[in-house]
Amino acid sequence: MKFLRSLLLPAALLAGGCHRSAESAAADAGPVLRVRVAAAVLARSAQTQAVPGTIRPFARALVAAKVTGTVATTRLVVGRAVAAGEELVTLQAGELAARLEQARAALAQADREFERERSLESQGVSTTDALRAADDRRRQARAAAEEAEAMLAYTRVTAPFAGVVTGEFVKPGDLATPGRALFSLEGADHLRAEVAVPESLGPLAIGAPVAIELDDAVVTGTLAELSPAADSATRTRLAEVDLPNQAPARSGQFVRVRWPAADDTTLTVPATALSQLGQMERVFVVAGGHAQLRLVKTGARVADRIQVVSGLDAGEPVILAPPATLRDGQAVESAP
Repeated sequence: MKFLRSLLLPAALLAGGCHRSAESAAADAGPVLRVRVAAAVLARSAQTQAVPGTIRPFARALVAAKVTGTVATTRLVVGRAVAAGEELVTLQAGELAARLEQARAALAQADREFERERSLESQGVSTTDALRAADDRRRQARAAAEEAEAMLAYTRVTAPFAGVVTGEFVKPGDLATPGRALFSLEGADHLRAEVAVPESLGPLAIGAPVAIELDDAVVTGTLAELSPAADSATRTRLAEVDLPNQAPARSGQFVRVRWPAADDTTLTVPATALSQLGQMERVFVVAGGHAQLRLVKTGARVADRIQVVSGLDAGEPVILAPPATLRDGQAVESAP
C-alpha cells in the first residue's frame, strides 16, 4: 500500500500541474478581441533603386587671373556671400597702365593727323587716299587703346555671379599669373544632385520627376541632364537632377536618388498593420480565431501600403492597427 501511494502522489501532482498550466495559458490568451482585418495582396508596382549622389550647385567657378601681376588687395573670406560683379582681388601691374597711356597718346596723334588730312583734302591739297590712310591709322590706334584698357581692367577680379566664396588661394604679395586660380565660388540658389547611374538601370526622359532622399526629407526633383554614354571603368552614366527651390539641401551633401527600375509584383499590406518592437517589424495574422504574431521584412512604402518581402503569404488576413495589449495566441473576432 505504501508503494501504491508513492506512485499515485506524483501522478496527482502532475495532473494538477497540467491543469494549472492549461488554465494559465487560457488566462494569458485573454478575452476575445474584436479586430479589423485586411488581406495581404499581390500588386504590380513600380520599383526604384537608391543611387548615391552628391549635391552640387549649378553655378560654380574656379576664378583665375587673366594677366600677370602682384596681388595688391583681397576681400576673400571663405563662407562669405558676395554679389555679382563685386570686386574681390586687385592686381598691381604698372606695365599695363603704361601701355594704356602709350596707346592713348598714339590715338591722340592719329586723331590730329586725320583732322589735318581731312582739312587738306577739302582744300584740294591732299588726296583722298591719304585721308583714308590717316583714318585707318586712327582706327588702329583706337583699337590699341581699347585693348590696353581691357588688359588693365583685368587687374580688377570680380565675382562672376552671386554666391559664396568656397576657396581662397592667394594672399596680398603673391604673384598672380594667367591660369592660376585665385578663389573658388559657388552659387547658393540653384542646386543639383549629381549621381552615377548604373547602366543596368533604364534611361529617363529629360524633365522626368525623380525622388531624392535628403537627411530627413524626400523631395521631388527634375532630371536636367543624362549622359548617353557609360563610363568604361565604372559602367555608370552621369545624371544631374535639379532640386526644387527652397529644398533643405547644402552643397556637398550626400543624398540618395530613387531611380526607376523594372516593375515587379510584390506582396503589400496596409501600413497600419505593421508594428515595431525594437528593431523587429511584425504583423498579427488571424488564424483559427486566434492572433498569430509574424516577424516580417518590409520594403518600400507606396501611399498607404507597404511592401512585405518575407514572413507573410498572399491572402492571409492581417490585423489593422493592432492594440498594444494584443498578444500572440489571443482569441480574436474579425469585425466587419
